[in-house]
Order: sequence, then C-alpha cells, then structure tokens
Amino acid sequence: MPVYKAPVNDTLFVLNDVLGLERYNNLPGYAEATPDMIEAIVGEAAKLSEEVLFPLNYSGDQEGCVRHDDGTVSTPKGFKDAYRAYREGGWLGLAVPEEFGGQGLPYVLHCAVGEYTSAANMSLMMYPGLTQGAIAAVLVHGSDAQKQTYLPKMVDGTWSGTMNLTEPHCGTDLGLLRTKAVPQGDGSYKISGQKIFISAGEQDMTDNIVHLVLARIEGAPEGTKGISLFIVPKFLVREDGSLGARNPVSCGAIEHKMGIHGNATCVMNYDEATGFLIGAENKGLNAMFVMMNEARLGVGLQGLSIAEIAYQNAAAYARERIQGRALSGPKAPDKKADPIIVHPDIRRTLMTIRAFNEAGRAFLLWTALKSDIAHRSPDEKERQSADDILGLATPILKGVMTDKGFEHAVMAQQVFGGHGYIEEHGMSQYVRDARITMIYEGANGIQALDLVGRKLALNGGRAVMAMFKEIGDFCEEHRNDEQMGFFTKHLKKGLNDVQAATMWFMQNAMAKPDNAGAGSTDYMHLFGLVVLGYMWAKMAKAAQDGLANGDSAREDYLKNKLVTARFYMERIMPETALRKARIETGADTMMELAAEAF
Repeated sequence: MPVYKAPVNDTLFVLNDVLGLERYNNLPGYAEATPDMIEAIVGEAAKLSEEVLFPLNYSGDQEGCVRHDDGTVSTPKGFKDAYRAYREGGWLGLAVPEEFGGQGLPYVLHCAVGEYTSAANMSLMMYPGLTQGAIAAVLVHGSDAQKQTYLPKMVDGTWSGTMNLTEPHCGTDLGLLRTKAVPQGDGSYKISGQKIFISAGEQDMTDNIVHLVLARIEGAPEGTKGISLFIVPKFLVREDGSLGARNPVSCGAIEHKMGIHGNATCVMNYDEATGFLIGAENKGLNAMFVMMNEARLGVGLQGLSIAEIAYQNAAAYARERIQGRALSGPKAPDKKADPIIVHPDIRRTLMTIRAFNEAGRAFLLWTALKSDIAHRSPDEKERQSADDILGLATPILKGVMTDKGFEHAVMAQQVFGGHGYIEEHGMSQYVRDARITMIYEGANGIQALDLVGRKLALNGGRAVMAMFKEIGDFCEEHRNDEQMGFFTKHLKKGLNDVQAATMWFMQNAMAKPDNAGAGSTDYMHLFGLVVLGYMWAKMAKAAQDGLANGDSAREDYLKNKLVTARFYMERIMPETALRKARIETGADTMMELAAEAF
C-alpha cells in the first residue's frame, strides 16, 4: 500500500532560507507569521494530511461518488468526517482577511499547506479548493452585501463554492456559451442552461453550495463581450442569513472519469434558477479570471503534489525491491540480488523527479510570495512589479508543473515494473489523477498560447524583461563566486536560450502568427526549465551559506541539496537547447498538410 510523509523540512528550507519570509514583515499578515508559527502550522498540516486525509485516498478512489435519483450525491466513506476536521481546523480561512472570519496569514503559507493536503488526497481537497477560488472572486468583485452574505459561511467551510464555465458545445472558447440570464426586475435573474465538468458541483459535506455561473443576459452582445457572472446558490439565502427554498439547480449526472473518482464532477442543470449578478454586467470574464488564476496556481500545486507522493513511493520501493546486481559489483552480497536503487537508470528516474519536485516547490512558493506582494504591499511600484511577474509565472507554473507532474508520476510508476500497473500499489491512481491537471483550468496548450500570445507583449514586454533582468543579475552577482560559478554558468546558458527564443518570436511571429502557435509549448517548457534552474541556483546559494555558517544539524540535508542542484544543472538544464532548436524550426512543416490528410 502507498505511503506519504509531508516534506516539512523542505518547505521550511524554502520559506526561511531561500525566500526569507521574515524580510516581508511590512506586509499585512507577515508579522504574525514568525518562523515558530510557520513551523507549527506546517507541522499541523502535515499531521492532518498524513493521519486524516491520506488514509482515505485509496478507498475514495475505489468507492467513488454516487448520484441518487433525487440528484443528490454521496461522497466516499469517511470524506465527510475528514472534511469536517479540515473545516474545524480553520484551514479554509488561513489566508482570508480576518473581517470575513479568516486568519489573514500569508497566501504563501496557504500554498505550502495546500501541497500536503493535495498530495494526501487530491479528490477530497478539490472540494475546498473550488471554494477558495469562489472566495477570491467574491472578495474582489462582490458587492458589500454579497460579501457579508456568502463569505463568512464559505470561509468557515459550512458552505462551499464552485465555478461553472464549460458547456457541452464549448470549452475554452467561452464566447460560444448559451446559458442565459433573464432579468426579473427585482435585481435577480433566472438562469437557464447546462454546464459540464463541474468539479464539486454536488456533495453531502456542506449545508449549501454557492455556484458561480457564467451566463449571457438577454440582449447582451455576442462573444465574450456579452458574458456576465452570477451567484446561484443551491439554497436561497434569507435576509437573516438562514437557508430558504431549494433553487432549481441540480446535478444531472456524474461524469465517468479516468481519475479523481472521489470528487463529484457533475453535469449541472439550471432550470430558471435564481441568480444574482456579481461584478458589472457583461464583465463576467473579469470576475471569473480572478477565480481562474487562483485555480491555475492550485492546479500547478496539484502537479507538484502528485509528483511528490509518486516519488516517495517509488524511492521506497527502489530501496526494498531486489533485482539483479550492480554493474560495479554486488552491493548486498548477503542477498541473492541487490536493491534496484543501485542501478544508474533507476537513480536517473528518481533524481529527475526529485530535482523537479524540489525546484517546483520553490517555484510555487516564490510565485505565491509574488501574489502576496502584489495584493498586500503598501508600495505601488512594488505591487506592480510583483503583479507583472505573477501574470507571467502563472501559465508557466500551471503548464509545466502539470505536464511534468503527470510525466513524473508515469516515471515513478515505471520504477515498480509490473507492480506499478496493479491498483493496490497506488501508482495507477497517481497517474490517473495527475492526468486531469493538464486539462482543466485551460488545457496546457492554452497556457502556452496565453504566455506567448499575450503575456510576453503585455505592457511592452515589461514582465518578461524584468524576469530576464532578475535572473541575469543573479548570475552576474555570483559569477565570480567559486562555489556558485558552476550553477550560474549553466543558468546563464539557459537564460541565453530563452532570450534568443523570445527574440526569434519577435522577428518571426508578428507577420506569421502560426510560428508563435507552433513554438508556444516548447517556449513554455523552455521558460520553465530556466525558472526552475533559477530556483535551484537560489537553493544552492542558501545551502552553501548554511554549510559555511556551521549548520551541523542540517549538514547532510544541505549537502544532498547541492548534489540534487548539480544533477539538475548537468542533466536537465541542457534541454533548453533542444526546446530552442524546436522553436526555431517554425510552423511550415506542421501546417503544410491539408486538414483531410490527417
């Protein structure tokens, strides 16, 4: 059976040694987040994840959700109690403002906790995860009355939230949606239509579900310019805050899915359900993108989470499974064979996943810190700079972390050989669960197009130039440092490749947009390789400083960190040249065949 141990030491290393959270005491919520408090919070999150959430992961996958004839849904056995423990612990409101019942702590801390809970039980944690996105949208775009009505109950977890975008005939192209909203003259609307792929659309764990639904008001312009966003609660809310009549919104079916069986992915039917406009009329995408950006970071986190738990199980299996002899001679002469951990190719597999996970964790938390600065800093220039980087990093984080999260779950499964194909070892579930992360909240091809087609040129390229400068300045600062020279040399080579690819787009994609589309996925991964390399260079510097300062308690840990950093630079960073070469081939060959030739 699978195992899971939350990587607390690694999280604390990134938060304290690499990011230095104590330097941000000027931000609201950060003064309270002392190193001792952070250690206590992540420790409690680890305990919850390992002891309460993780034991239900396998059984929840096997049992799945059940829809009943009346449209209600039962979640797997134990999910209600586990969710109650999560809710009562106040985890939903960790980073939410105190005025709505939250704790107002840093969002970066929320993301650190989220890795553990998602790794332990991704299906279960998608329920509060969707609520987090809905909370973010209401916080930014809701009226004061809407905030007071919905946020306290969502923050304490007694109500949940969802996002309703996709319809049977349209996915990413939301301009095609048909769900309609008819004004009732009293400030409310009647919402009619069908939405599909709605995660957590119906369940038995909360008293109410607050659906955020994209719809078109009668007479609104065609396309995305005529889309509005509505709050459509499962139960209407009376003026005193109590629950009233059941709204005519229901789960018509649960999708039969490849993975995440413990989460109810629903077909939702709206039959003249009462809804309330959130934000401005015909400006629904502005509000929805708040939710989607929050969700995209959460999905990137899921990619990391699955890769981490898959790695832990593969490493444990490799240490125990005996098969063959080491090429350099027996390593366990008292046994009939050596454990497979002695074989270089097994180590290549495990080191590749490990190097991604540790850098991916730093990238996730670094990005979350940028989000905190963008939303909390009193300095306008600092907010803008952080928001620029956040916008650039989001598609890279979502696309790269989930592509690699799935790829590395498969690699971890391979370590098990035939046992990886057997359900009780757990690896099959990780592969199946990881696969959806590449698709939802905008399939990864869309993330790549967003990066190349929109984010690079935004504000005259201000964000990408700032990112290049930050990495370049780091390389220059440590170029003559004997210990850091190895890392900065490889990082600078990768930076040169992504800068050259960016320039190639500028010279070849303006007149021929297909060149941008053809190279977008390679560019996203090229940029990801460099950003992860930057994280490794920063971690290597922190590890070297710790060793130089005589941190004997962590000596082995810090030395292992440097070994993994070298592996990334030697074995993974050179892939930037491959990605650059692909980009520079352009679109001619892939666009040459006629459509009917496929």
